[in-house]
Amino acid sequence: MAQKRPFNEGKRHFKKNKKQKASQVAEGSNEEVLLADVRRLLKQTTLTDDEAKDEKQLPEQHSELDLDIHSLSSTGDGLALRDGQVYVVPFAAPGDTITAKVYRHVQEESYSLADFVSVKKPSPHRTETPRCPYFTQCSGCQFQHLPYDYQLAHKKSIVEKAYINFSGLSVDKVPAVGDTIGSPLQYGYRTKLTPHFDGPPGGRRDKRQGKKVTWEDVPPIGFMLKGTRKTMDIEECPIGTESVQKGMKRERERVRRDIDQYQRGATLLLRESTERIKKERAGEVKQDNGANVLSGNGESAEDVVTEDVGEYERRKTCITDQKATSTEYVDDFRFDNPAGAFFQNNNSILPLVTQYIRDNILAPPHVDTNGNGTIKSRIKNMIDAYCGSGFFTIALSQTFSRSIGIDIAAQSITSARQNAMLNNLPDDSTQFIAADANNLFSAIPEGGFAPEETVVVIDPPRKGCDQGFIQQLLWYAPERICYVSCNVHTQARDVGWLVDGLDMADDEGLPLKVKGLYEIESLRGFDFFPQTGHVEGVAILRKKKAGAEVPEAVEQIDALNGSASTVEASGDGEAPAELFR
Repeated sequence: MAQKRPFNEGKRHFKKNKKQKASQVAEGSNEEVLLADVRRLLKQTTLTDDEAKDEKQLPEQHSELDLDIHSLSSTGDGLALRDGQVYVVPFAAPGDTITAKVYRHVQEESYSLADFVSVKKPSPHRTETPRCPYFTQCSGCQFQHLPYDYQLAHKKSIVEKAYINFSGLSVDKVPAVGDTIGSPLQYGYRTKLTPHFDGPPGGRRDKRQGKKVTWEDVPPIGFMLKGTRKTMDIEECPIGTESVQKGMKRERERVRRDIDQYQRGATLLLRESTERIKKERAGEVKQDNGANVLSGNGESAEDVVTEDVGEYERRKTCITDQKATSTEYVDDFRFDNPAGAFFQNNNSILPLVTQYIRDNILAPPHVDTNGNGTIKSRIKNMIDAYCGSGFFTIALSQTFSRSIGIDIAAQSITSARQNAMLNNLPDDSTQFIAADANNLFSAIPEGGFAPEETVVVIDPPRKGCDQGFIQQLLWYAPERICYVSCNVHTQARDVGWLVDGLDMADDEGLPLKVKGLYEIESLRGFDFFPQTGHVEGVAILRKKKAGAEVPEAVEQIDALNGSASTVEASGDGEAPAELFR
C-alpha cells in the first residue's frame, strides 16, 4: 500500500554525521531557492512501503543513470524523482527522459546534483535548436532548447513560487501574478559580457620566487564550464549584441598576440556604447592614417554596427577599457557611465519596463463620492532609492513634479547628476543626493515631499533590502512603492515585511516589532535575460486604505516581562530618536 511521505524537511532518511557542520545558506541564493523547490516536491511525493524505509541506496558518484524530468526548478534546472530522491539536472525539460551523471549527494535534504549527459527521449517542450554550439557545456544559458512562450510561462511560475516560499504572506494577501513581459530581443541582447582566462600553471609560484611568468600556450578564453570552476574556450556568444560579439573576437585576438605581457589571468570587459547622429550627418567620414574611420569616436568602420532609429542613426561600438565612458540611449534619454560600472544589460526591454512603471506607479484615478467627477492621483513626487547613475529617476522624471535620487555611492551620484544635465533636467525638479544607508530618508529636503504625495522606487542589489532600510521606509510611509528587483526571492521577503511587518532588535538588543503598512497592488515579471533562468520582478504596493488595520506605531517589546510599549508616529516625517539612535 502506498503511503504519503512523513515530511520532515527531507531529513528522516539519513543519519546525520555528527562531525558534519550545518551549512549556512544565504538568503535568496540559488541554493536556498533550489532547496525550497526540492522540499516542495518531496512533500508532494507518495512513496511505496519499501521506499519509505529509513535506508536507501544511492547511485555511486560519477555513475550514470536515466531520469524522467518532472518539472523545472526556479533556478532553471530540471527536477527528477527516483526512489524518494530528487535529482537536479541542468539543460532539461519537463517530460524529458535523460541520461545524467551524478556528482554530489546532499543526503540530509534528499537531493542529488547531476550533470546532463544526453537526451534519451525528448519532451514535447524540447522544440528549439540551440543557437550556441556550447549549450549544455557553458554555464551561461539554460533554456535555448525551449520555445520562448514556454520560458515566459515558467518565469511567471518563478515569481509565484517566490511569494509562496519566501514572503511569509497568506494567499489572500498576494494578488495573481501577471504574465511575464518578454524581451523584444531573445538573442543578441546583452550589451555587456566579461569573458576571462586563467593564469598559467605554476604562475603564482614563479611570481613569488621572482621568476618571469611564462605561458606554454594561449589559455582558454571564455566562461565557466557548467558545474566546474574551469574556464572553457568560447569564440562567440549569441546572446551578446553584434557590437559586443565583434569586440569579443577582437579581444581574443589581442590576448593571443599579447599573452606574454600578462603575469596572471584576467577578466575582459566587453561593453557596448552608442553614438547617436542626425541622419544628415550620418555619411560624414574622415581619414585617419589611411583607414576609413567614422566621425565621432574614431573607430574603424568594420567595428561599427549601425541602426536606423527615426531621425537618428545609432552607431554601436564595443568598449574594453573599464575607465572609458559608455553611452546608452533608452527612449530619448541618454545615460553616460564608466564602462566598468553597473548598467542594465538588455536595452531592448528597458522602454517596456519604464512604460509599465509609468502606467502603474500612480494611484488610479477615483470617482469623487460628492459627485464632482473623477479625481486624479495626488502623487506628485518620486524618491528613487538605490538610484545608481539615475536611470529610473531620469526616465520617470516627466511623470512627477519633483524627483530625487538617493544612493550611498558618491561615484554613482556624480554620474547621475551628469546624466541629469545631459538630459536637460532642471535642478529644481530633479536632484541627487549621496546619503548614509543607515539614515537614508533623513537626507530628503524638508518640504515638498509629503509622504501622502510621494512614491518611492527601490531597485536594490540581489541581496535585497536590509531590515534597517525597510524600517526607515515604513517610518517614512510613502503613499506608494514600486519595488524593482533582480532577485524575486529577496523581493518577496522584503515585500512580506512591508505588508506584515518585521521583527527586529533595537540598539540594546530588545525585540522591536515594526508593523506593516502596505498591500500588494500588482506583481509581474520581466524577462531581461532570455534563454536563462533569470527573471526580474516589479511589485507595486499601495498604503492600506483608510478604515483598514493600518498600524501607526512601532511596537517595543520588553524581553524580560513580555509587555509592549509603543513609539507613536509623529506624522511630520521625522522618525523618533528611538528608531535611529
